[in-house]
Amino acid sequence: MISDILIALIATLHLWILVLEMFLWDKPAGLRAFGLKPEFATATRTLAANQGLYNGFLAAGLIVGLLQGAEGYAFKLFFLICIAVAGIFGAATSSRKILFIQTVPAVLAIAALHFG
Repeated sequence: MISDILIALIATLHLWILVLEMFLWDKPAGLRAFGLKPEFATATRTLAANQGLYNGFLAAGLIVGLLQGAEGYAFKLFFLICIAVAGIFGAATSSRKILFIQTVPAVLAIAALHFG
């Protein structure tokens, strides 16, 4: 049950990231969330929308796993691993805070899923 709560929270986070990257990237909320300058945000809006779509796919995978109940174990594990790896890459190439926003919650959910 703890793993399902963590997974639901992570899915919600990734849906929020989808909104930020696809719809709010060059708006005040997106500029604040990612520490962007308006010129850069405008120039990279299409790239951000693409990233947002991928975050939506990650959320969708977790939601499908949750809807499958116990049979969704492999689904949940796969998408959590994807999120953890993406967070490590993001932390190495973009911002260290991504490690704490994406990777740490995913690893905690993986542990809860494994031991739950």
